[in-house]
Amino acid sequence: MKYRVIAASAALVASSSAAYAVGLDRSTRPTGLIFESGNILEFSLGFSEPSIDGTDFTPPVLGGPQPTGNIAESFVIWGIGVRYEVNDQFSVGLIVDEPYGADILYGPSSTLLGGTAAKVDSSAITAFGRYKFDHNWSVHGGLIYQNISANVTLSGLAYGGISGYNAAFSNDSAVGYMVGAAYEIPEIALRIALTYHSEIDHELDTFESVGPSIIGSSTTEVTTPETIELAVQSGIAQDTLLFGSVRFSHYSATTVSPIGLQTITGNPNASLTDLENAWDAEIGIGRRFNDKWSGSVSIGWEQKGEDDFVSPLGSTNGATFLTVGAAYQLNESTKISGGIRYTDFGNATPNVGGTAVGSFEGDSAISAGLRIQYSF
Repeated sequence: MKYRVIAASAALVASSSAAYAVGLDRSTRPTGLIFESGNILEFSLGFSEPSIDGTDFTPPVLGGPQPTGNIAESFVIWGIGVRYEVNDQFSVGLIVDEPYGADILYGPSSTLLGGTAAKVDSSAITAFGRYKFDHNWSVHGGLIYQNISANVTLSGLAYGGISGYNAAFSNDSAVGYMVGAAYEIPEIALRIALTYHSEIDHELDTFESVGPSIIGSSTTEVTTPETIELAVQSGIAQDTLLFGSVRFSHYSATTVSPIGLQTITGNPNASLTDLENAWDAEIGIGRRFNDKWSGSVSIGWEQKGEDDFVSPLGSTNGATFLTVGAAYQLNESTKISGGIRYTDFGNATPNVGGTAVGSFEGDSAISAGLRIQYSF
């Protein structure tokens, strides 16, 4: 039981305050509930306050470089989970979360990019099951029902004749899956878990325009990325837990290439996204202080791209982060956990058509999360 309390404190931070992560990730597909014990109902809430501002490369004849202002909006994410233990070997549950998101807007101070914006909303319901073969080995898996919608505007002198382009992507739902396996030695809180999330193919009804001119309606195929994660934890001393994870996200498969954009640019490969495959990793330590309190601290890393070039719609490139978390056992059935994360983003150079149009340096985000867990 004591290691379980420590692990819950550590896992909370990754799922509810990792609000700015690789690609479009927000909730990083939490799986910790799968490995809990007993019947559990939980609610989590996360908040992120990013500070992502840079300078555009406006030519001297037009006044020289201009500030972009903070292009990233603060946001809240939430999640609900329930786990039911059918018997000693088999458990089932549901996880509701917001796996992807974006909220970008360049202010009017930027001559080259002012008005450029992107908003992505998503939600997902994961129905999972876990089966224990014996004291050590288990498998888990389930189905994922995912919704996604988006709205993108390209604006400013950097976009030339297509400035004012807008694409509105209506909500679409599709189904994917997850599958994994774990090896455990409960006596020392050792767990090695490997989990795969499939890509999910969406077909989004799309309406495109440039300013007042309507391009037309069509359907755009968008694939959310497959991921594979290895998560490890182990007790290393009395009341002390070491934990870590490494994850690969196949974001190069995520392209957004509406027919109208292809037509007005004359490029059949034109895409609103410029995402690369990426790795991220985290390692930390958790400590149980007494019967009520436990805490954790961790550091993490997100891979940079092959160069500093990024899309103006995602002007960060890799990151490092520090997370501090704590858990309080309110009573026998109720536990409250929380965490704070500071993220330091890598320098990035937004480009349009391969031409650098700005620079972002020294950007960061502060994120916080809260989880209430009830055992029944």
